[in-house]
Amino acid sequence: MDQAQIEIQVIRSLAQIAAKEWDACACPEAADGGRPLDPFTTHRFLLALEQSGSVGRGTGWQPQYLTAYLDGMLIGIAPMYAKSNSQGEYIFDHNWAHAYERAGGRYYPKLQVAVPFTPATGRRFLVRPGYEGIGQSALVQGAVQLATDNQVSSLHITFCTEEEANIGTQLGLMPRTTQQFHWLNDGYADFDGFLGALSSRKRKNIRKERAQANAFGGTVESFSGDTLKPEHWDAFWTFYQDTGARKWGSPYLTRAFFDIAHEVMADDMVMMLAERDGHYVAGALNFVGRETLFGRYWGCIEHHPYLHFELCYYRAIDLAIAEGLQRVEAGAQGEHKLARGYLPTQTHSLHWVGDSGFADAIGRYLQAEREAVNQEIELLTDYGPFKRAQVEEQQ
Repeated sequence: MDQAQIEIQVIRSLAQIAAKEWDACACPEAADGGRPLDPFTTHRFLLALEQSGSVGRGTGWQPQYLTAYLDGMLIGIAPMYAKSNSQGEYIFDHNWAHAYERAGGRYYPKLQVAVPFTPATGRRFLVRPGYEGIGQSALVQGAVQLATDNQVSSLHITFCTEEEANIGTQLGLMPRTTQQFHWLNDGYADFDGFLGALSSRKRKNIRKERAQANAFGGTVESFSGDTLKPEHWDAFWTFYQDTGARKWGSPYLTRAFFDIAHEVMADDMVMMLAERDGHYVAGALNFVGRETLFGRYWGCIEHHPYLHFELCYYRAIDLAIAEGLQRVEAGAQGEHKLARGYLPTQTHSLHWVGDSGFADAIGRYLQAEREAVNQEIELLTDYGPFKRAQVEEQQ
């Protein structure tokens, strides 16, 4: 099939495209009524970011969605944004920006193919089934051509799949390897089954942490779908604001995002709330994919020992086991997750830089970084909480 037949277009709002058309590329596996692999690239999630003002004017994320048409049919899409800063990305390039500007260049704006504020692995070049080869190639080349035509410094595709990283590398993009900590379900029947795979010392420590966490003087409940109520979101917004103020200076998401998400995505979310003396004091929000539980936001107004670990890590494992999910992605960074059964896992991104000299320097840096990350993953896995035989099997 001749790739020259493919027409690349940029749209600046998802309101310009029907949800059914977008999702036919973003989550074709959900056409049977099941869950998407990745709830974050669905039309409803990305449109909620737009409609709530979480992306758009003044946010540093200006939508530039990439679409690919073949003979009038949409065969591929990519959630692309023009970025005026490097906030909310979790694949850090601040040093690149500083070096580029010290050399007299203008690093911003740049182009970013990503889900804003969401360090979760998923497909970024989303192609209708049957058009994978030509669709992915057309979207990659279209994104690079747009970067070139608009004379932006760079193009970044973050938290893509390993398969996409390999394809992008073959098409001339520079691969980057980073790491997160993910929990993997080895067919555990229950939480005790998971604990049985750990060394004795780690097993005892987790039981002690859970006991202390649940002795905070209240109860923990989970809410999803119809059981999620406005008062739960009111409490969670308070928690989210506190976390955002401490981590980022101000929250990335607006209050309206959570209201819209409640209307269109309640079945895709599970909120865990800790209540004490009639008041919610802490909470964690998860998104549920077809195979993965994505831990996204946490906050509290009272500190209680290990309650963070209980709501964000241990309750997530409980839920994943109960739902038969394959993994828990608990967000960016955090070596403290290792002792709680979350193992270091490669994450991938792709990069294009217009200036050839700067691209060469970045390429050398990325090669050294990949080697360092791989060594660290191997070392951390060896020091993980699992019994030796279990570690060797997972490696």
